Amino acid sequence: SGSRAWRLLGVTFTMRALTGLLRLQPEATAAASRTFGSVVAADKSPFLRFASPVPTNIDTSPLLATLPETQVTTLPNGVRVATETIPGAETATVGVYINSGSRFETDATNGVANMLEHVLFKGTKKRSGADLEAELKGMGASLSAFTGREQTSYVSTVLGKDAGKVLDLLGDVMLSPSLEDKAVEKAREVVLAQLTQMNKPSSELVFDHLHATAFQHSPLGRTVVGSADVVSQLTKADLAAYMQAHYVGPRVVLAASGAVSHDELVKKASATLGALSDENPSTSLRTLLAKEPSLYTGSYVHDRFPYAKDLGMAVAFKGAAANDADAVPLMVMQTLLGGYSASSSSGIHAGSQLTQTVAMEGLAESFTAFSKAYHDTGLFGFYGLTDAARCEDFAFVATNAMTKMCYDVPEADVTRAKNQLKASLLMFQDSTQGGVTSKGVSPP
Repeated sequence: SGSRAWRLLGVTFTMRALTGLLRLQPEATAAASRTFGSVVAADKSPFLRFASPVPTNIDTSPLLATLPETQVTTLPNGVRVATETIPGAETATVGVYINSGSRFETDATNGVANMLEHVLFKGTKKRSGADLEAELKGMGASLSAFTGREQTSYVSTVLGKDAGKVLDLLGDVMLSPSLEDKAVEKAREVVLAQLTQMNKPSSELVFDHLHATAFQHSPLGRTVVGSADVVSQLTKADLAAYMQAHYVGPRVVLAASGAVSHDELVKKASATLGALSDENPSTSLRTLLAKEPSLYTGSYVHDRFPYAKDLGMAVAFKGAAANDADAVPLMVMQTLLGGYSASSSSGIHAGSQLTQTVAMEGLAESFTAFSKAYHDTGLFGFYGLTDAARCEDFAFVATNAMTKMCYDVPEADVTRAKNQLKASLLMFQDSTQGGVTSKGVSPP
């Protein structure tokens, strides 16, 4: 019949195509070997496989040897200057990192570090707020600022030739801010609006509650933004006092990556940040950490929003400090747990068993594992965004995946997670922003 003839013809074409592929196989294998090296297996099968589902440990030592050298110089006042020069780079990222944040506040000044971040770029004794903005735009520079529980950062990316100009600007902001009453009031309005938004269901609110209950009665439990009552009472004098105590030489790291010269940046830093004062022994970082150490408390908090459709949850255990030997194994465990977003189609094919389960069963809109490391402690766990109908099932599979790592972790999964972590760290270093961040975040 006609249909049988078409089927036979299709088989003939298929056999001819397969025969052609077999003839081309040696040439294709040789070309692939020249291109990809040892990645291509010497397999005589027509179904040539370029990779194996069984992971093997990747040796990244040759790649690490190609990374730019980090040069570090400590100025007489304690400021550390860390740079990496990337050959061929045209841009540079310059960041000032300060060991200051909500942990080093008091209950009466909670929120002052975050408010200070909003005030500093409103003007200095030499430059108005408009002048600062015009100068940054004139260089085509980008600027970002961030305040956390233990660190504040001011980071700018600019053309390499303007790295010194950006440093001069950052130094001016840190050494001689105007702190005008008008700027303080404007910053207060911004922070109060920020608080209004944060008092709605969000990941920020969940993590604030997580820290508040995990580190209750200790400084790490304080929120970064503060409370409306305290922020409303903060004064210019509070901002100035906080800067005087914490914006000091030994607390500051100047990091730069890209088209920068270490010697030139050190010279420029000496003329700007070199004027920062030394820290007072009574308010030094080590003194404050010893005086008010973190206190971890296993506990539970539930904030109910009756009309909310989504449900955010976080479960965490006490983790490791930033310079603790267990910090790296926890990073591997974080990679083992994985993460997921419903907007991505890769969930069911992920290496993490938890990610596969959440994706296939539709248990959450998103989730992520985290390992937050602080000076003397940490938090390890997961955060998920789901809803009331699915939250119990999601919590069960997620906590089961966490506890399972205590007694049953396949070696292949550990190898895969280590490879993923090493690759992500190397890719993070590929950008000047990543290079600066890795140098600016330093243990005490």
